[in-house]
Amino acid sequence: MPAKQIKALFTDVGGVILTNGWDGGARKRAAEQFHLDLAEVDQRHHLTFDTYEIGKLSLDDYLERIVFYEPRSFSREDFKTFVFAQSKPFPEMIELIRQTKTRNSLKLAVVSNEGRELTEYRIRQFCLAEFVDFFVSSCFVHFRKPDTDIFRMAIDMAQTPPAQTVYLDDRPLFVEVARTLGLRAIHHTSYEETKRAFAELGL
Repeated sequence: MPAKQIKALFTDVGGVILTNGWDGGARKRAAEQFHLDLAEVDQRHHLTFDTYEIGKLSLDDYLERIVFYEPRSFSREDFKTFVFAQSKPFPEMIELIRQTKTRNSLKLAVVSNEGRELTEYRIRQFCLAEFVDFFVSSCFVHFRKPDTDIFRMAIDMAQTPPAQTVYLDDRPLFVEVARTLGLRAIHHTSYEETKRAFAELGL
């Protein structure tokens, strides 16, 4: 498909333009720094994190369930500061997305699974709203990938046919689901591979 026929670009955030907000590695680092039982943290996390990501639980309530269900020697604020500090940018990818959008006059949307406080922090901290047109985050829309409804909502908001929309994600399952809806989905594995995939599309 010629680049002029591609009208929109959807991208994930964690694992693509930023590090994951709160993944297994971050929880392991938290367990080490705050002397927590990692197995217990992970068990509690997996039982409740989906509820946080779809916007039905605040970060404070989530942390109450996984960490502060018993007295701790550190404060909630100290722990939240640690959580937010795990987010780091991938500058090359941010610039690639920026340039691709500008050069091809694309609508740019973020389609991501993240809790509200982390989403809002990451948007502010890394100035994502400066170049992203709209955010279809699970915490805002109350659907989470791989639910097809979150993709359908992004398509409806962009008002661009799926065949004219490129979607970028680091998780193969989400790429596969996006393709079932007709999106031109790319499995992001590295800056170099995604840049090459864009070039093959004429972007």
